[in-house]
Amino acid sequence: MSLIPNFFGSRRSNILDPFSLEIWDPFKDFPFSSEPQFAKETSALVNTRVDWKETPEAHVFKADLPGLNKEEVKVEVEDDRVLQISGERKVEKEEKKDTWHRVERSSGKFSRRFRLPENAKMDQIKASMENGVLTVTVPKVEVKKPDVKSIEISG
Repeated sequence: MSLIPNFFGSRRSNILDPFSLEIWDPFKDFPFSSEPQFAKETSALVNTRVDWKETPEAHVFKADLPGLNKEEVKVEVEDDRVLQISGERKVEKEEKKDTWHRVERSSGKFSRRFRLPENAKMDQIKASMENGVLTVTVPKVEVKKPDVKSIEISG
């Protein structure tokens, strides 16, 4: 086994060779595939990153959705205080004459759900999209501080 990769000739496959270009798949010979069919469908879901921060006035959600426009994204609120952000990244058209060297951008349907706290104003939620970033602002109910009145102690 060579410690120096062979750049000029044919490459023998050896799983023990640290410079081997092959990746060992332990499930290769099983009746099911190691990359299930639904993996491509859920890859967009896994890659949809969402930040949730709470300010004194609101809960703010920011989702990175590069390459999507607002018509391809849905923001919904269910009765039981669940905010849902969903959509679909379309697969790029494949030309028969094209040769793909790498495909890393995810495509498919995505959906993220968040249970909103009791202090959320469900009827005043706003959403905007700019430069591939979806911002959903959920205002909070103003919590009135109770009036505290000092009571004089007699005696």
